Amino acid sequence: MALAACDLGPVLPASKPQARPAGLMPEPPVTSPSPSPRSEALARYYARVQADLLAQGLLRTGGGGVDTPYTDTDLLRNFETIAFYDEYAQGGGFRRASGSTSGGLRKWTSPVRMAVEFGAHVPVGQQEADRATVRQYAARLARVTLHPISADSADPNFHVLFMSEDDRAQAVARVKQIVPGISASALSLFRDMPRSIHCLVVAFSARDNDYSYRRAIAFIRSEHPDLMRRSCVHEELAQGLGLANDSPRARPSIFNDDDEFALLTTHDEELLRLLYNPALTPGMSADEARPIAQRILSGRLGPV
Repeated sequence: MALAACDLGPVLPASKPQARPAGLMPEPPVTSPSPSPRSEALARYYARVQADLLAQGLLRTGGGGVDTPYTDTDLLRNFETIAFYDEYAQGGGFRRASGSTSGGLRKWTSPVRMAVEFGAHVPVGQQEADRATVRQYAARLARVTLHPISADSADPNFHVLFMSEDDRAQAVARVKQIVPGISASALSLFRDMPRSIHCLVVAFSARDNDYSYRRAIAFIRSEHPDLMRRSCVHEELAQGLGLANDSPRARPSIFNDDDEFALLTTHDEELLRLLYNPALTPGMSADEARPIAQRILSGRLGPV
């Protein structure tokens, strides 16, 4: 016989409920340490910088338009300035290069494998956004250059470090791991970055070829607001591919210290296509590369 009933009262447990097993307890949220007053001050400063630039109509994200026309002559001139000259003097820290002597063309000849690393003080939510930015941008760089460039590599040779001021010691230690025997002058770039340097990239040549890159490290301050961090990713990762200089005449371009554009432009994509055209090889001088680049731009030598 089965009894079915509708009990209107509470059903009391026969015994005290058991505690939830420890293995089923929810994981505590992952948090990063609180920033120091110095890091907080930097974050406020860079937020003001971004707000001021935006108020002036700078940090454009459209990539160029009808108000920023450019010709093949502009591209060739800007390519020579940006690819064959250095922004900073070799071994001179953050001292500007004289710009009087051009060097040889530099680029990667092996696949570029990017990986993102974060300092202990970088907020977890910000890490997710920055990792996605690098992944998407790496895919874009690969499409533009037709060179193998990937992100999230287990065996990286292009390290993208997002670090706060509080992570400076961690960053210096990591750089020494990535490049054993790094020179004191190169290490000081990461250790002694002034506030005026928003981000940087250092590329290292292969042992058997001074003009072929084999490793690079980009350092991006995590105190930057979102757009400035994205801007740093776009500029430093492109510069780490071989477009090492800036030019006040380059427009529309992120390779220009006027901050008019925040993100890679159509003009900059053309420069990257030129750089990674197989006809332009590491070590070429500007004089050797000029007629080849002219033929590329005119469409007579390979894709542009």
